[in-house]
Amino acid sequence: MTAFDAPQEALLKLVAEHDGGVLVTLKRDGRPQLSNVNHAYYPAEGVIKVSLTDDRAKTRNLRRDPRASYHVTSDDRWAWTVAEGTADLTPVAADPHDETVEELVSLYRDVRGEHPDWDEYREVMVRDRRLVLRLRVERAYGQARPDGS
Repeated sequence: MTAFDAPQEALLKLVAEHDGGVLVTLKRDGRPQLSNVNHAYYPAEGVIKVSLTDDRAKTRNLRRDPRASYHVTSDDRWAWTVAEGTADLTPVAADPHDETVEELVSLYRDVRGEHPDWDEYREVMVRDRRLVLRLRVERAYGQARPDGS
């Protein structure tokens, strides 16, 4: 279990309420690389999970430098949170029933609910060379709503 102070907890509430944000990784030259992604936040663990594809820039960047930031805004864009942390990447999905695919199934359910064809989903995860990013949140900053919601 990760413990955050009250102001950070208020900010992370926004990450829990929304399922989309911007993942920021670092390019080789130090410039940020931004990707719009969907996520699930697990407050008890202090972890944001994202499904990634093995051959994308963000994945290569995280393998080289695991530091990342994740930005989420409220629908009206007034409240916002940036969660900073260190990435942990699962192995690439290699079999429809391996641990990575099982975690991808759980992540999908947490973000979207039930899939109409889990067998097809599992095969696609292997074919697409998917893996899971686990961003361990170390710090959060931003702007919460004045009422704390």
